Amino acid sequence: MSESLQALLERQPHAIVERDGVRYTLLGTAHVSQASVEAVRDAVGSGAFDAVAVELDPQRLTALTDPDAMARMDLVEVIRKGKTALFAANLALAAYQRRLAEQLDVEPGAELKRAVLEARQRDLPVHLIDRDVGLTFRRASAGLGFWGRIKLGAGLMTALFVDEEVGEADIEKLKQGDMLESSFSEFASDSPELYEAVIAERDRYMAGRLRETHGDAREVLAVVGAGHLQGLARHLREETRDPEAIRSELETVRKKSKTPWLGIAIVAFIVAAIGVGIWRGGFAMGADLLLQWVVCTAGFAALGCALATAHPLSILTAALFAPLKPFRLGVPTGTFSALTEARIRKPTYADFMSLRDDVQTVRGWYRNRVARVLLTFLLTNLGSMIGAWTGLFRIGGRLLH
Repeated sequence: MSESLQALLERQPHAIVERDGVRYTLLGTAHVSQASVEAVRDAVGSGAFDAVAVELDPQRLTALTDPDAMARMDLVEVIRKGKTALFAANLALAAYQRRLAEQLDVEPGAELKRAVLEARQRDLPVHLIDRDVGLTFRRASAGLGFWGRIKLGAGLMTALFVDEEVGEADIEKLKQGDMLESSFSEFASDSPELYEAVIAERDRYMAGRLRETHGDAREVLAVVGAGHLQGLARHLREETRDPEAIRSELETVRKKSKTPWLGIAIVAFIVAAIGVGIWRGGFAMGADLLLQWVVCTAGFAALGCALATAHPLSILTAALFAPLKPFRLGVPTGTFSALTEARIRKPTYADFMSLRDDVQTVRGWYRNRVARVLLTFLLTNLGSMIGAWTGLFRIGGRLLH
C-alpha cells in the first residue's frame, strides 16, 4: 500500500479484511459529504485496487447515473405486475433525496456514483453488492404487523407530500452513512424487525456479495456507508456459510398465507347476512342488504378516485370493481382504476422527467399524469377500504334492528 493511500485511509473510517487470498479495503463514507466524494476519487485513482465494489443495487445505480431511465418506464406494466405500491415507495425515497440535495447542496450518494465512474474510467470491474431496494422494502414490510405496515405506508406517503427540511437527526444518520436507515429512521428506532431488514440483513448480504463477486481480483476497494463498516467487516471475517446460500436466504420474501382468511370471512359474512335477511324479511330485505354493500363500496371507491381528479371512466371502473373486492382476493380495486387512468391519460416523457419535482407540491401531483395515476391507485384503495368497513357495519346494524 502506497504512503499516499495509507495517509488517505487514516483520515477516513475504514477497515481492512484479508480472506481467501483477497484483501478487502472497506472505505466508510457519508452519503452527504463532499469530503467522502474526494476520498473515493483519490482511493480509486491510487491504482492500488483490482476491482471496486459499491453499496448500490442496479436500480439505485441507474437512478444516480441515468436521469432518463424513469422516462423509459412502462407505467402500465408496473401496475399490471402489482408493483404500484413499490413504485410509490421508491418515489418517496427519491423525493427525500431531492430535499436533501436542495438543503445540503450535495447529491445524496454522490460518492457512490463517483466510485463507479472513476472505476469505469480506469477499466476496473465494478461490483454492485447491495440488495435490491425493492426486496428490502418487501422484507421490511413482511416483518411488520398490520398496523406496522399501515404506519410505514403512511410515513412513506408523508415523505411524498410534505416539503420540509430534513431534521438534524436524519442528517447525522446520513453522515454516519446509510440512506435507507435515514429514510426509515422514524420507524426503525422502535421496530426491531424494520432495523433487521434495513441495516443488519444488508451487512450480511453485502459481505456475502463481496465474497461471491471478487473474481480474480486480489485487492478490492468496497465503498460503503460508514454505518455498515463494523457489521460488514465482522461478517466478512467470521461468516463461514456459502455466500450463495446467504444471498438466496436474504432475497426470499416470506409469502403470505395462501388462504385469504379475511376475504373469506367477509364473503361468508355477506352471504350469511343476505341469507338471514331473506329468512327474516324475504327477498326484499336480502336485496336491500346487498344494495347496502354495493352502494357503500362503490360509492367510497368512486369518491376516492374522484378526489384524485381521475377520468370519469376511471371513476366508473372503481365503482364497478369495488363491490367485487372480496371475490377478487389479492388484487386491489385501485389497480383497475389506475390502469384505466394510465391508458386514457397516457403519461408523456415530460411527465416522467418532471415527476420528482412535481411530487414536492400538491398542485404538482394533480398536474403530473404519472403522479395522478399513483394518486388514483392510492385514493381508490383508501376509499374502497373505508367503503368495505362501512358496508359491513351497515349490514350488521340492519340485521340487529
